[in-house]
Formats: sequence, C-alpha cells, structure tokens
Amino acid sequence: MARLTLDGVAATELAARWSVPQCGLFRRLGSTLDAIHDLGTHGAPAGTAVIAEEQTAGRGRDGRTWHSPVGGVWLGLLLRPAHSVVGAVAIRAGLAVADAVDALLGAPGTRLKWPNDVLLDDRKIAGILCEGRWQGDRLQWLAVGVGVNVCNTVPAAVGRPAMALKERLPQVRRLDLLDRLVPALVSIGGLEPALSEGVREGHVELA
Repeated sequence: MARLTLDGVAATELAARWSVPQCGLFRRLGSTLDAIHDLGTHGAPAGTAVIAEEQTAGRGRDGRTWHSPVGGVWLGLLLRPAHSVVGAVAIRAGLAVADAVDALLGAPGTRLKWPNDVLLDDRKIAGILCEGRWQGDRLQWLAVGVGVNVCNTVPAAVGRPAMALKERLPQVRRLDLLDRLVPALVSIGGLEPALSEGVREGHVELA
C-alpha cells in the first residue's frame, strides 16, 4: 500500500518541516480532536499534530457537525500550556489561521468572528475548537482543532454562507497554508495568557 502523504510530503518530513515532535496522517478519522485527546492520554508531547484527509464526525461549537470532505485542512494539535486560559488560546488560534490566510492572499482580508469562526469576504472559511482536559483544576492538555476549507467542495446547505480558499487562490495547496499555520499554532502554547491590546484589536469581531 502506498504511503500516505500530504501534497506529496510524508508525515516524518512534515514533522521535521514544522519542527513538531510527530505528525500523523490519516485517510479518514472520526475527529482529529478525538485523536489528539487519545494521544494526550498516552503522554504525547506538546506540538503533536494529526491531519485527516477526511473527517466523518468533525465537530464545531455546541456539538454542531463540521462537514470535512477531502481537500480541506482538518488539523488537530496537542498543546500543554502552563496556564489554563483556554479562551486566550482560542483567540490566538483563530488569529493564527487568519494571518496564514492573509499571508497567502498577500493582503489583509480575513476577520475572526468570536468565538470560533474565521471569515473571508463575509463567508466562513475556517473554524477553531479548543477542548481541555483537566485533573482537578490543573489543565493536563489542550486539543486544538482547526478546519479550513481549502480545495474542498463546500455544500450549499450549510448553516451560514461559506467558501473555500481555492475560490480566491485556484492553485493553492493545503501545504501552503499548513507551512504557515502549524508553527504559529505550536508557539501559542508558550505565550502568556493575557492578550495585548494589539492582539485583541487584531481581526476580532466579538458580536
């Protein structure tokens, strides 16, 4: 059986490319978040990444289903931050996605609609979901799930207008986005919980 790659790059090469301890590539998963929680239970180090070609049970906020067909970025990342301010991590993760998309576009165009949507041209292009696991009041790990519509088909029957990045960048690859996004997400785990005024003002729309 041929070894699974992402845009022609194998998992071990991706891990080295992004300076993460390990990266798992899967043809199909129920949820990358669930995979990260399982890895967290077994002591996987911070920065561990999981990417699925397709999710069959991807989820968003409040138990909503996230349509996750082939061609999108369905990423799970394990963080072990020293603090337990999950909201700050979620905002920074959203801004990391927005910044990565803007870098590919070559100009600012995205905005973050709190708590977990990234919009482009007033349409949803990405979603972020952060789930923590605690032992008492101590955070053990944080699973960060990121879904980005890149080259996948976006169904017409979605809850709000959505789009894929390929509409603006027809030649875009998932790897182009992930090369910018994964290192930025990994760095979040080492940041202080307090958000600077510049970060708060960023792309964020609170309503």
